[in-house]
Amino acid sequence: MDKLWSPWRSKYIDSFKTEETQSRCIFCEAADKDVDDLDNLLVRKSKHTFTLLNLYPYNNGHLMIVPYKHTAELSDLLTEESAELMNELQLAQRALNVTLKPQGFNIGANLGRSSGAGIADHLHFHIVPRWNGDTNFMPVLGEVKVISQALEETKINLIKAYQS
Repeated sequence: MDKLWSPWRSKYIDSFKTEETQSRCIFCEAADKDVDDLDNLLVRKSKHTFTLLNLYPYNNGHLMIVPYKHTAELSDLLTEESAELMNELQLAQRALNVTLKPQGFNIGANLGRSSGAGIADHLHFHIVPRWNGDTNFMPVLGEVKVISQALEETKINLIKAYQS
């Protein structure tokens, strides 16, 4: 089997403190922020969930939908929390279609550290916009991932799209 390495992911994983030394969950901290503050990545707040840009995106517009409830288990969510999570994924897809016009999406969650979860103790779903040919030689040969738009600009555009 051939393997493609993604060394930039190690920076993401290493950016988190160990569970023993981390004082507060990064998602719980993000939930306390204000959407209008451009110094954070929060894009939308709902009753049971919030949406934010990924600081270490696979592609421009990589969003995460996170329940306020601090849990690692999908089965811990109440019916209304699960329903809102799916609704927010649908809204995120619409907002990304308006702002970035992707040709497809990857949507999913990594449950547990062994599945690839960088933040394993707080459930979250990823929605990653995709375009034909978006995987190219840069990450494979140059160990560089090209993100074509600043996170702040993406955030502003997404907030506008959510409001329309």
